Amino acid sequence: MSEKENNYPVNLLDTAFPMRGDLAKREPLWVAQWQKNKLYEKIRAAHAGQPKFILHDGPPYANGDIHIGHAVNKILKDMIVKSRWLMGFDSAYVPGWDCHGMPIEIQIEKQFGKNLPTAEVQAKARAYAQVQVDKQKKDFERLGVLGDWNNPYLTMNYRNEADEIRALGKIWEKGYVFRGLKPVNWCFDCGSALAEAEVEYQDKTDPTVDVGFAFDDAQRPQLAKAFGLAELPNKPGQIVIWTTTPWTIPANQAMNVHPELTYALVDVGDKLLILAKDRVETCLQDYGLEGKVIATCLGGKLANISFWHPLASLHEGYKRLSPIYVAEYVTLDTGTGIVHSAPAYGEEDFKSCKANGLIDKDILNPVMGNGVYASWLPLFANEYIWKANPKIVEAMREAGSLLRDKTYTHSYMHCWRHKSPIIYRATSQWFASMDKKPSDGKASLRETALAGIDNTDFFPAWGKQRLHSMIANRPDWTLSRQRQWGVPMAFFVHKETGDPHPRTVELLKEIAKRVEKGGIEAWQQLEVSELLGNEAAQYEKNRDTLDVWFDSGTTHWHVIRGSHRDELLTAEAETPAGRFADLYLEGSDQHRGWFHSSLLTGAMLDGKPPYKALLTHGFTVDGQGRKMSKSVGNVIAPQQVADKLGAEIIRLWVASTDYSGEMTISDEILKRVTESYRRIRNTLRFLLANLSDFDPAKHAMPTDQWLEIDRYAVALANQLQSDIEAHYKAYEFHPAVARMLTFCSEDLGGFYLDILKDRLYTSAPDSADRRAAQNALFHITRNLLKWLSPFLSFTAEEAWQDLPKDPSKKLSESIFMEEFGTFPEITNSDELLGKWNRIREIRSEVTKAIEVEREAGNVGSSLQAELTIKLGDADFAILHSLENDLRFVTITSSANIELSNDGLEVLVRGSQYKKCGRCWHHTKDVGSNADHPDLCGRCISNLFGDGDHRLFA
Repeated sequence: MSEKENNYPVNLLDTAFPMRGDLAKREPLWVAQWQKNKLYEKIRAAHAGQPKFILHDGPPYANGDIHIGHAVNKILKDMIVKSRWLMGFDSAYVPGWDCHGMPIEIQIEKQFGKNLPTAEVQAKARAYAQVQVDKQKKDFERLGVLGDWNNPYLTMNYRNEADEIRALGKIWEKGYVFRGLKPVNWCFDCGSALAEAEVEYQDKTDPTVDVGFAFDDAQRPQLAKAFGLAELPNKPGQIVIWTTTPWTIPANQAMNVHPELTYALVDVGDKLLILAKDRVETCLQDYGLEGKVIATCLGGKLANISFWHPLASLHEGYKRLSPIYVAEYVTLDTGTGIVHSAPAYGEEDFKSCKANGLIDKDILNPVMGNGVYASWLPLFANEYIWKANPKIVEAMREAGSLLRDKTYTHSYMHCWRHKSPIIYRATSQWFASMDKKPSDGKASLRETALAGIDNTDFFPAWGKQRLHSMIANRPDWTLSRQRQWGVPMAFFVHKETGDPHPRTVELLKEIAKRVEKGGIEAWQQLEVSELLGNEAAQYEKNRDTLDVWFDSGTTHWHVIRGSHRDELLTAEAETPAGRFADLYLEGSDQHRGWFHSSLLTGAMLDGKPPYKALLTHGFTVDGQGRKMSKSVGNVIAPQQVADKLGAEIIRLWVASTDYSGEMTISDEILKRVTESYRRIRNTLRFLLANLSDFDPAKHAMPTDQWLEIDRYAVALANQLQSDIEAHYKAYEFHPAVARMLTFCSEDLGGFYLDILKDRLYTSAPDSADRRAAQNALFHITRNLLKWLSPFLSFTAEEAWQDLPKDPSKKLSESIFMEEFGTFPEITNSDELLGKWNRIREIRSEVTKAIEVEREAGNVGSSLQAELTIKLGDADFAILHSLENDLRFVTITSSANIELSNDGLEVLVRGSQYKKCGRCWHHTKDVGSNADHPDLCGRCISNLFGDGDHRLFA
């Protein structure tokens, strides 16, 4: 700046808030400072006494580094908690971890080998889980998530393990739990039953077979009668089934037909076949046969007629008959209309056979837990079932029972951990009954859960029907697992009958006391005689552990009402209609996971869901819509983004993305998010710089002394705040962020601040006009930072420290101790908004007209332009009301208006006057003062006189 220019200073101020965020370096310093200052505790203290809002954290699993899906989940939760602070709630956030279960046990096996003693597995698993928790916790804190990180809940904490056993005792006492043989999802790699949520579907190629079960000569008269014949033709016959699981054929014990479907007796020359009538033509074509239907009957007529097992001719061990049972689930979509039934390996098969009198001990169950056939099974002993499939097909071909085989690719159940195919397998397990009435005779678990869904809010709304259909159709809940690292189903069972001890409820309470002192290890160390005395010889400890979904599903019991009761429990929650959490928030897969298990445990323990509302977010995909995969190379790790761009960029991406569907992320998307961040930061820097000499205590002015455009800007901000608060209340972040970005770039940057620069820079520093602008800026900035704070937490906190404070009022150490503030009341704000919104529309046309002349080379900057605006009566009145301030609104050196009946027209010409060296306006009085030949009269007055005064802009 030259010496001469120094004599004509403008109010270009600075701020400690830097233009460059340098987020990757500065954010960790904020995290450290928040931890050191115990900020979360101070925030809770600042909001003490306010109504509580409980967002209960669904526990991530304590295994492996966090991924972008974890980041989405935790940041969404953080935004909701912080927005509730703004709304005047005491919003507690207690993070938690799921610590038991298979994946950790597998890690211990990988590191230390299999077949370790249980005590050693538990000790190593507990230590491993703690290491994982500490790693994940550090990464979550790095993302700017505020919460009770020094006191999280861990399902492996002794208190939580003990309370989980107490929860088991309560549902046992209510009569929900029973033991029985049932087919459950079974993984050979896990060696355990799986929960519904642990099953995923992938394509699998299998052999499919059409297999004939030969007529039994002794039952031919009965079969003839069913078809309305005096006798059957004198030739062999077969009833034909179709299956995609040949490995289940050795365990066949029945067949099912639909009672109302029509079945046909078909003569194919050398033999007879029984098929569903509507499938005859397709099946014969598939078999390469020709034939004719000689009789038909309804499926109900075939009930209880038996046929020979398809391997009966090969081995004495298969020389048994399979009866026909009727079942409504049989369809004609594919196959033959007759379904083979192996009750050990299918839910419907099991139900059908049990309903027809088959008892548990007679169910054939040759597949062992590792997927290998038992040694007693004829022909296929010790074979792995998937490898045995083709051998079974060949055996049926040899026996003459195979009509057709081919390969078939279909969607099939897989273990979500091992990605290996699983089966239904009948095992003796502990279940929670969905349909049995509890001991109080009230509604069943299914009925109670469905009623609870009807009384729950869902975000997005489609989640309601999804969860409803899952509960309506789900089987009994398999509670037991065959693992070591898990909360024990701490029953003493009778060695002969298998029944739990009559004093089970009392015993579980005693065991829980011990577990609370020594963890689940206390159960392993417990001798039966310590609690059962003389009865010890008759009982043994049940070795099963609880499904890990019961661990997390009961956190409303052992966390909200247990380990973190003081922080999370509200008086309202314990009323009959009260819920224990305002919100559960997880990924959309948790309708079958945590939401599901929490609903069922809540229904059993309390007769209601534990939550008022459920919110789900979608999964993250890359720019091409593909899932994140290391093999594809499209993984975006939150740690790397934070280290390179800053966690703030991830937070802004989460906030500005519609989380209700798939959330797309890529380097290109993050680049665009970074640009949005820069625009916000530049706006904040401009605001803070122009407030750096503003003292709210000294310079506050009543709104009637502000200029009209200042009142308009605050009225506009106030209107926006109402919308933002409504969006935040409904958990709608991306529309709120879009509005804020528009506000920063268009309402402020493109309009108000653009116009304001002249007044801020060129007016006398302490002039009323300039202070009026700063009053408006102060209120806008203070509230803008609050709006931004739920998602741009580091930036808002940094800017908050630089915002002028009023010493006469309570100073908040952190922006998170604040609430949505009220703006100064603006008189006739609706009228003002209407007027200035129209001015902005006219100004937009002016800007376009100037741009045309600029591109033509007729003017340089807009300040070189002189305008004549022709407009109709209403618009003329609006612009006329601005008087001489119109040129400041249009940012031109001259602006005149004329009435016209031909609509809006803007005429632009270049100014012939000199440019003021200070304000850059072109006016005829530039140089009129010999002492200051480069200045206009306005600048001379602002620098050396009384200063100019405006009314509107």
